[in-house]
Amino acid sequence: MAEAASANDNQYLTFTLERELFALDISSVREVLELVNITRVPRTPEYIRGVINLRGRAVPVVDLKLKFGMGATERTVNTCIIIVEVALEGESTVLGALADSVQEVYEMEAGQIEPAPRMGTPIRGEFIRGIGKSGEKFIIILDINKVFTSLELAGLAQSLGEATPENAEA
Repeated sequence: MAEAASANDNQYLTFTLERELFALDISSVREVLELVNITRVPRTPEYIRGVINLRGRAVPVVDLKLKFGMGATERTVNTCIIIVEVALEGESTVLGALADSVQEVYEMEAGQIEPAPRMGTPIRGEFIRGIGKSGEKFIIILDINKVFTSLELAGLAQSLGEATPENAEA
């Protein structure tokens, strides 16, 4: 017997990077935090801003704007960290993603989401699950599981082996 679709299947957390509206499937989002101090970890790519202490655990924080070639995220009153769970090759990893601001949880039915266009977006197409629409604004729906490669996550885990929650105090 087929189960009814989860109430969260069509919900997305919307957030901004620059003036663009992005979204993540709500099922990959654990929580949203105010911006806290981030401890830089040596020998990590520029887009990995460092780690934060999340309830005694060192959690890496990624600057999505840097990852997507949009420049660095500036600290403002609205800047926040979206804590997400990334699944890659059967492993689950918790990451923080910097955002200029978080907007709202937005509901979109599958019919409201179009495939990603081949050009005209600031990021590579394989990162995009689809394009939704809110009024006159487009919402770029990211596939967080494809934003990072297994090589990047393995390098991140190796670099973070040097970071402990004690030296990642927020």
